[in-house]
Parts: sequence; structure tokens; C-alpha cells
Amino acid sequence: MNERILRVAEFNKIAERLIQKAETTLGKELARKVHPASDIETVTHQLEETDEAYRIIGLNKSIPFGGIADIRASLQRSKIGSVLSAAECLDVAETIRGGRNVKTFLEALDDEVPLLLELSERIMPLRDLEQTIKNAIDDNAHVMDSASEKLRSIRSSIRTNENRIRERMDNFLKTKSSMLSDAIITIRNDRYVLPVKSEYRSAIGGIVHDQSSSGQTLFMEPRAVVDLNNNLQEAFAKESQEVERILSELTEKIAEHAGYLKENTRVLAQLDFIAARAKLSADMRAAKPKMNDQGYINMKEARHPLIPETQVVPNDIELGKDYTAIVITGPNTGGKTVTLKLVGLSILMAQSGIFVPAQDGLELAVFNEVFADIGDEQSIEQNLSTFSSHMTNIVSILEQFDDNSLILFDELGAGTDPQEGAALAMSILDKVIDSGARVLATTHYPELKAYGFNRPQVMNASVEFNVETLQPTYRLLLGVPGRSNAFEISKRLGLDVRIIDKARGMIGVESESVENMIASLETARRQAEKDYEEAHQILEQSEHIRRELQAEWRKYEKKRDHLYEQAEEKAAKALADAREEAEMIVDEIKSMRSNAVLKEHEWIEAKKMLEEAQPHLRKKTTKGQNASQGNKPAQTDELHPGDEVRLIMLNQKGVVAEKVNKKEYMVQVGAMKVKVKGKDLEFIKSQQQEPETPVTRTKGTTSYVKPEIDLRGERYEDALLRVEKYIDEAVLAGFPRVTIIHGKGTGALRKGVQDFVKTHPNVASARAGERGEGDTGVTVLELK
Repeated sequence: MNERILRVAEFNKIAERLIQKAETTLGKELARKVHPASDIETVTHQLEETDEAYRIIGLNKSIPFGGIADIRASLQRSKIGSVLSAAECLDVAETIRGGRNVKTFLEALDDEVPLLLELSERIMPLRDLEQTIKNAIDDNAHVMDSASEKLRSIRSSIRTNENRIRERMDNFLKTKSSMLSDAIITIRNDRYVLPVKSEYRSAIGGIVHDQSSSGQTLFMEPRAVVDLNNNLQEAFAKESQEVERILSELTEKIAEHAGYLKENTRVLAQLDFIAARAKLSADMRAAKPKMNDQGYINMKEARHPLIPETQVVPNDIELGKDYTAIVITGPNTGGKTVTLKLVGLSILMAQSGIFVPAQDGLELAVFNEVFADIGDEQSIEQNLSTFSSHMTNIVSILEQFDDNSLILFDELGAGTDPQEGAALAMSILDKVIDSGARVLATTHYPELKAYGFNRPQVMNASVEFNVETLQPTYRLLLGVPGRSNAFEISKRLGLDVRIIDKARGMIGVESESVENMIASLETARRQAEKDYEEAHQILEQSEHIRRELQAEWRKYEKKRDHLYEQAEEKAAKALADAREEAEMIVDEIKSMRSNAVLKEHEWIEAKKMLEEAQPHLRKKTTKGQNASQGNKPAQTDELHPGDEVRLIMLNQKGVVAEKVNKKEYMVQVGAMKVKVKGKDLEFIKSQQQEPETPVTRTKGTTSYVKPEIDLRGERYEDALLRVEKYIDEAVLAGFPRVTIIHGKGTGALRKGVQDFVKTHPNVASARAGERGEGDTGVTVLELK
């Protein structure tokens, strides 16, 4: 991207704000070098990275960059043999710790930030190196006694010597206080001394290391502590050598890991830079743009990022689909130039991975280059006029642009004869538009107001001006060229109407025609906006009524379902009571069957008919469930003999016995056969779905029984009822062996089934399933 557009669009101000958002010197350096990319893959990737960091901000969290320092210079020095200072070694340890904290933080977010997580995986923890440094250097960048046994011993001797020196000095303070200028012990040339009055120099005796400015005080080292001070200086020298040795060893270890450390700093810098882009985007309340390589721009309520939000006027801008150029006309200070800079700066920000202040859903294009000729940039050094300066820049643009360029022309053709300037402006626009570039241009020339009407690729636009207040509104109006408001403004400012009328007569017919046309368009636009507002209000009212109706309908359905449930509960209870009583009667009669002539299968058949006499209760559907998701009414060509169906009108199950014709079927329902139309049947399952065995009943009716029954998911009591019923049917069908599938689960259902069948009169034996049969998840019954 050329440097001129970065300067003209004031992209450097965005970069300055970005620098402030970075937390580390590493991130600030990248922010200082921020530059728009020109390929869509890179731009899209950068925006995705920013979006992930933006997501972290939305979670009220932030990446912890504390303690991270720029250690690159130290790493370089360690590689060439220089010994790092304690502070530099500590910076390395703190950067290792900071990098590990960042990595841990992003790993905790996992799927929320896949790109940032992938980037953080390049960070090497290097715990051993960090611990080695921390064991030798404290948080104040001081080499600790524990760094080595030798250093501990040396520092112990230093403290011993210092204590001895202080004891001797304290003795002087007590016995010779009158000879001292002040009763204190001080240090000169790294040696302990006393402030002695000059006249007592001989009385104290020793070495003079300094004197006061007046010469009245001498800083003397008494003879009694000279040897002790010498011993102390030797210990200090040994300490310095040992510290140097320790730091040298740490530097070597750091040099061994310099490659990993350098990569860590590069990754941390990138992460801080990404986080800074997200923070700036959040501050601007910006949105992530969708990028394309088709030259298409579509922004809703876009705001210039450098204008305070309380002052900026949002605008809608679209370019690059139905038209490739916008020509904006209107008065000075109306916002034309701001619009150009807004578009240019938005493109530069997006191509740098920064979100754009606009509504969600905006779309921007990735351009190879963005060119601009904006503002009065005449070159005094070259003694060029305004027109010459602009034209020099335009010539340079025309030599460099291509069909994937965005070009911004401010006051195209200004600074020269109006007719020639307008002609040049139209010719230049024709050149760039015909070449496929995207163009935004502003102008004062009335000839260009009609320019867009003759060219389908050009859209006229203007910045709105309120004649009543004599102030621009800064609103961009697409499709409407700007009017010259000179006559209206002059009239409101008090200019004689006769002068204004005479001026009107002097302008050409064509100009007046254009102005009238523009006025008509503005009137139509205002009316359209008024109609839109009214329609919008009606739509909102309709939406409100619709929501109220939906709420009432939900209340009705809830109440209806509640009443159904109450009725069904009562009916179910009555049926359960009746069933219990009937079972008791049947059991009592069965106990006396030794004296009866009835056969076993007749009792089973009676019991089966009793079961089928119970109607099916309506099942409650879950909230939002669509009835169409259940079984659908069968079509006449879908059913076959043996298919299980439900009779919709009777809410009873049955089996298709035969097909009467295209529309009707004979259906076996319990002991009865009924003729039913196909539209009144609801398909349940096909006879081919599972192997079944027909059972011939006493009255010649036919039912179908499977060699196994699946109880998984059943309630305990319901499961036992089904088992009892199933054993009776299996006996009737003549099965020698059947399988009860109850699953493993907690084992409660398995135990209940096995306990139940032990006492059943029709069960000869029961065993758990073997391998291949279902193991303990099934029970196999041998029937009598």
C-alpha cells in the first residue's frame, strides 16, 4: 500500500491509538509497524484473529501479558559471549513465566479461540530455565546468597567483617565523641570512616579519605579498622567474582535456549498485537467486516473512527455491484471529504485486521492499492499551483492504478477554468471507470451533476444541506445529486428578491433544468422517507399485535392441554380401577378352572380382549413440537397386509388384513374386522420391520407376536404388565422359547422380571442370556 494514502487518510492516527492499546513493548513495536495487507487470505485470517480476541473481551476477560519484556537484545548478547546482568536474567525468567501464563489462559478457552490457541502452542514453557534463574536471582534483580555455597560463605564473611568494623567504630563514637564533627559512621571510597574535626587529626590517627568543603571536617579511617577494611574489600572482590561466575553460567543456559526464547517473544508480540486490535475495535464499537475480492463495498451506518461518536453522523455507503463509481456533489463543509476519508480509512483498517465502526453485516473489498488525491496539497517547494499539484498527483495515480484499485478524488478538476476543469474531470473519471477501478469523487462542477445519469456504472450522490438552518446535516444521499443552494441561502440572509430573480434569469436553461430536476428528486426522497417511517410504524404495530395473538394462543393451548390431562388422568384412573377389578375376577375364576371345562388359550384370549378394550389416551406433545413430526396418515399405495395401523377416528390399533380397493382396507381390530378408508388410517410399522409369528385365536382372528419383547425404557410396573401379557400371547402362538430384553442398567428391572417369571404358571424355566444372545441384558424363557 502506498505511503501517501496512509498519510492522507490519517491512518497514522489509528496506528497511534493501536500502540496505546498494546501492553508490551513487543506488541507496541508491531502496532507501530502496522500496515495493510493486500491478499484476501491474509486479511481474512487477521480479522478472524481479531474476532477471537474480541470474543475474549466479550467474556469480560483479558489475556495476561504481565511480566513480559523485550529480551531480544539480551538474547543476542548472550549468543556472542557477553555476560548478562542480574536484571536481564530476571527479565528472561519473567518473560518465560508470562508466556506460560498466556498459554495456560488460552488453553482454558479451548474451542472459543482456535487460532489464538494454535499460535500459543508455539510457546515453549522452559520451566527448568526459569526455575534455575529464580533460584539464583530474587525479584529485585539481586543475586541471592543461595545461588552458590561459595557466595553464601563470602557474604557471611562480609557480614562478620562489617560487624567487627562497626564495633570498633562504635567504641570511637563513645570515647572520642568530642573530637568528632558528628557522631555517625559513614563511608568514603568503599571504606568505613569517621567525621573528625581537623584539629584532632593526630589524636585519632589513621588515613584521611576526604574532607568537607570548609576543611573543618576530615573523613578518617582509624588505624584500628584499616586491616578490617582491607579484609572487607577483599571479600567484596571475591563476591563480585562469584556473582560474575554465577551470571556467566546463567547466561550460557539462556544462550542454549535462545532460539526457543526468541520464538516465544515473537509469538507473544503477535498475541499482544492481536489483542490490541480487538481492544481498539471494542473502543470504537466496531464490527467485523466480511471481505471479498470483487471490489464490493457495503456499509450501514458507518462512522468515521477519528470523529467523536457524539459528533459523527453515520452514513450508508454501497459501491461496486450495480455501479462502480460515486460522484458526490454539495456545498463546502458539507462532509464530502470526510466521506472519502471514511471509505479509504475503513478499507485500510480492515486490511490491517482492525474492525470498522459500522453496523454488523458490513462487507468490504480487499484492494491491491488505494489511491487518493485529497485536500490542498500544493507543493510550495516546487512552486506548483493548486491545480498543478493536484494534476501531478492524478497523473501518478493514472500510471499506477489497475482494476483492483480504489481511487478517491476530492474536488476533481478544481483550480482551473470551470469548463476545462469539468471536461478534464469527466475524461479522467471515464478513464478509471472504464478500466474497472472503484471510484469515489467529489466536485463542485454543475456539469458533473448530470454525469451519472448518462452512465450506468456511476451513482450520483450528495451531502444534505438544511436551507432552513443554513447548516449541513452531513448525511450522504445516494442517488440524488447536490443542489446549488446559493439563491435560497442568499434570500434567507436578506438579499433583495429582485436581485435574486435577476440572477436566476442569467443562468442557462440547462442549468435551471438540472436544478429543477434535483429539487424534484429531493422532494420525492423526502416523501419516500416519510412514507417509509409511516410504513415502519405500521409494521411495528402489526408485529406487536402478532406477538399478543401468539401469546394468547399459547395460553389457550396450555389451558386446553391442562384440561385434556385432567380428563385423561380421571379416565386412566377409572380404567385402572376397572382393570384391577376385572383381573381379580379373572384370577378367581382361573383358580377354579380345575372344575371348569374352559381351556387355557380361551382364558388367554379373554384376557387379551380385556387389554384391547382399553382405549389409547392422547399423549402430551412437548412445547413447540409439530404434529406433522409424528406418524402421517397413510396413502393408499403405502399399506400392505400385516402392517400395523391406528384408526384415527377410534384411536385404536389394528392390523391390515387385506386391501379392498385403492381407497379402502379391511383392518383387524381385536376380534372384529372393519372396512376403513386409507385416509382414516395412520401407519405405525410394517410387517417387514421385525419377524413376527401369526397367532390364530379362537374366533378365527389373527394377531402377530414376536419371539422377543423389549422392555428398555419402561417403568417397572408397566414392564411387568407387558411381560405377563406377552407370555400369554407367546403361549397362544406356540413359542417354545422367548427372550425378554430388559437391559443391564441398575439391575432392578432384570431382577423384577426374573422374580416374576419364576411363579408364572406358563414358564418352565428362565436363564440369563449367553454370549451372543445379549448376556445379562436379556432373560430367556422356556415355555410350557
